[in-house]
Amino acid sequence: MDRGNSKHGFVRDEVLKHEVEGVVRGGRATHAEEWADPEPPGEDQPEVAADPDGVLVGGVPPGMTPQDVELRSALAAQLGKSVYPARRDQLVERLREQRAPDGLIALVERLPADQEFHNVREIAVALGLHVETKRF
Repeated sequence: MDRGNSKHGFVRDEVLKHEVEGVVRGGRATHAEEWADPEPPGEDQPEVAADPDGVLVGGVPPGMTPQDVELRSALAAQLGKSVYPARRDQLVERLREQRAPDGLIALVERLPADQEFHNVREIAVALGLHVETKRF
């Protein structure tokens, strides 16, 4: 048996997998305490991306483009579920609290002020984004 490598056993692999599951699924830190977050890459290491060469192509619903999916996913990740139902000003405030990119904030500021939104799909429709034509 070679003990000169860094391989783990099955149990340790499962523990490590569980530790990063929230980050992988949510795309952002999921721990309440900063010390519990996985360490970011070092200064001499590249940033890790799901698709370093561009936009992900797989899994795009009919009627949407990969850019629509990516934008809607970014909105959903920044807004979360607890903000709904909300009006434009509440959504903008939430994005600022989350330190969202300025492009997302500017996009949400274009929403009608008097309309109440119940989910990110309604926001996408109001912004004129493509949405799926068939729900699975």
